[in-house]
Amino acid sequence: MSGQKKESLVERTQAELEVGRAQDLRRTALDEEGRSHAQARRGLPEHEQPLVVVVSSVLPTPSFASSRTCSLPYPPQQTPFMSEIRRKLVIVGDGACGKTCLLIVFSKGTFPEVYVPTVFENYVADVEVDGKHVELALWDTAGQEDYDRLRPLSYPDSHVILICFAVDSPDSLDNVQEKWISEVMHFCAGLPIILVGCKKDLRRDPRVIEELRKTSQRPVTPEEGMAVAQKIGAKHYLECSAKSGEGVREVFQYATRAALLSRPKGGKKHSHCIVL
Repeated sequence: MSGQKKESLVERTQAELEVGRAQDLRRTALDEEGRSHAQARRGLPEHEQPLVVVVSSVLPTPSFASSRTCSLPYPPQQTPFMSEIRRKLVIVGDGACGKTCLLIVFSKGTFPEVYVPTVFENYVADVEVDGKHVELALWDTAGQEDYDRLRPLSYPDSHVILICFAVDSPDSLDNVQEKWISEVMHFCAGLPIILVGCKKDLRRDPRVIEELRKTSQRPVTPEEGMAVAQKIGAKHYLECSAKSGEGVREVFQYATRAALLSRPKGGKKHSHCIVL
C-alpha cells in the first residue's frame, strides 16, 4: 500500500473514531437531562420526528462482510410512522457484553468494526411480527458502574427488558443473577424479561478458550444460560452473534411478541419507579 493510501486510511479511521466519541458525549448529556421517552412518540413537529428503521420479519437476515475495515452506513431514511402499536424495549447487561453491537446490527444491518460507542442512539424500529406492525423503541444502556445513577432513567414506560451477557465471559452471566435481575425487578417488576447470550460465535474460539482456561473458566454453555434464565424467571433464553448476524432478528421478534402482551411500567409513578 502506498504512503498516500495509508495516510488516507488513517485519516478516515480517525474521523470515524471522533464521530463515535461525539455520539457518546451527546448521549451522556441527554441522559443527564433525563430525556423523555416522548421523543420516540407521535406528536413531535415533523422536523423533530425520530428516525424509523423498517425491519420486516419477512426480510432475509443481512449478510455480513468479513472485512476488518467495515464501517457504519449512512443513517437510514426518515419515514413517517406506520403503526398505532408502540412498544419500548430496554437492553441491559455488563459493559462490553455485546448489547450495543446487537442493536446496531439489528437496526443498521452492519457490524461496527472500527468503533463501538458506549451506548447506541435511541431508535424507533418499525417491526412486523405475526402480521402486526409495531413501533419498537430501542433503548440502549451503559453497564459500567459509572452509569448506575443514569441508567434508571431509561426504564419508565418500558414493555420488555433484554438482559444480556457474553458467552465468552462467565462473569457476565454471574452478574445477571447478582446485579441485573435485582435492578430490573426493582424498576420494572412484572415486565417480561428475555435473557440473551451474545457473542455465541466465540464459544469455540481457540483463543477465547485458552484465555479462559488460565483462570479455570470456560465459555458459557447453552445449558448454563438456560438454567439462569429459568432461575430469574425469564420468558425466553436466546443466543445470537452480532458478528455473524445469527439469531439477531429472532431476538427482536421474540421481544416484540412479549412486549405486545405486557403493560408499561413507570408511567404512573408506582413504588418501583425511578427515584434518584
